Amino acid sequence: MPTLGFLKKKRTRESPGQNQKDLASPTSTSSQPGSPITPTTSRGFDNSITTVSTQSTIPQDLSTSQPEAPSNQASPPTAGEPQPMTPGLSPQQQQAHPVPADQQNLPTISNLINPPQSDGATNSKNELSNPSAGENTTWAGNDSTKQTPAVQPTVIRQTKGKYSLGDFEILRTLGTGSFGRVHLVQSKHNQRFYAVKVLKKQQVVKMKQVEHTNDERRMLQEVKHPFLITLWGTFQDSKNLYLVMDFVEGGELFSLLRKSQRFPNPVAKFYAAEVTLALEYLHKNQIIYRDLKPENLLLDRHGHLKITDFGFAKKVPDITWTLCGTPDYLAPEVVSSKGYNKSVDWWSLGILIFEMLCGFTPFWDGGSPMKIYENILKGRVKYPPYIHPDAQDLLQRLITADLTKRLGNLHGGSEDVKNHQWFAEVTWERLAKKDIDAPYVPPVKAGVGDASQFDKYPEETDHYGQHGHDEYAKLFTEF
Repeated sequence: MPTLGFLKKKRTRESPGQNQKDLASPTSTSSQPGSPITPTTSRGFDNSITTVSTQSTIPQDLSTSQPEAPSNQASPPTAGEPQPMTPGLSPQQQQAHPVPADQQNLPTISNLINPPQSDGATNSKNELSNPSAGENTTWAGNDSTKQTPAVQPTVIRQTKGKYSLGDFEILRTLGTGSFGRVHLVQSKHNQRFYAVKVLKKQQVVKMKQVEHTNDERRMLQEVKHPFLITLWGTFQDSKNLYLVMDFVEGGELFSLLRKSQRFPNPVAKFYAAEVTLALEYLHKNQIIYRDLKPENLLLDRHGHLKITDFGFAKKVPDITWTLCGTPDYLAPEVVSSKGYNKSVDWWSLGILIFEMLCGFTPFWDGGSPMKIYENILKGRVKYPPYIHPDAQDLLQRLITADLTKRLGNLHGGSEDVKNHQWFAEVTWERLAKKDIDAPYVPPVKAGVGDASQFDKYPEETDHYGQHGHDEYAKLFTEF
């Protein structure tokens, strides 16, 4: 199968041949983090904590005080970038490596997660550590306040031709892919850091990705949500397309998951809940995402998620037929070339939760896409004994080929997913405001362009900013 995705790693993607001025904008002259985010006071820790143990060492003082968590996010400060290509073994090939005790001094979740009840996460010392068994902390809340505020009307930002190369200093490459690369840049106006995704027009046309590329720009222009990447503007020259986006310092959830082997029940629940809110927002705006996976989930400096890479996102009021996505995460109706709707994203959420809890995807088979497709169509999932019963029940209701039974596709829509027993501790309103501490805070310095969580790559030698004959201009008029 061809690898047609942008910034891919092990798993390939399959595909056919503001009205309001924001101080976080790259051309803003303010050097201060000027987005309208009001920080909330950090909550103190109690005796029951969940920690994420990886092989990276975090300064000791982070384990006793959390950064302030933003609430009421309207537009993020310096956040977000598309994923890099980081080398590494597949989850099925990777062997467990014990983490020395002196390297487990990592940040904690406080007052948000119930300790897992014999979900098996304590069976391996190579995995994420669990909460103290005798305590009963909750996801901040009273179960009576679980409703997320109604989605506000979408205000479409004007992004076309908003910036130019002259507005930025290119610092380094964050990732490379089939169509180009992503650079860390610094604005010459407000000195803040952004990620610029550069796509080679010739490659986009050659790989038959013109429609998906235009859809990506269009979808990113319309969305605005705490758990989605922000597109600040676009521009082009005769050879390349440029998308100016958030720089998300913390790197990919994929990298954290590989270091941790698998997540304990409460940690997987935290990330799954944030993804659920993001999918709910997209679907209410008639947008199907179609490429959910750990590689496309970035961690901001507070440890909250940002979904990136909207290359396969599209407005779909009813059904569509395009075969696209990542083999491990494709729903059976996509594999069988049937028309499908937004419920394929809920199937993918099930696969994501399974991978976070187990360290591998349920239909993986030697890495061969065709074998994976066969397994998806057979639909047989083996659940390890350490998966919590509530989690298994949710997975069985998401990873089902029967669209009349798949949660998210029923009359209750996303509320059926949010009201499932596995999410019983979640106070959705507080989570939507990021008013809950994340289980892991990346070891990065804020506001200084810290790209330590991303691999280094040879720098681009092609000259950007060329202005000559553009044979593809008519294909990308919206840039």
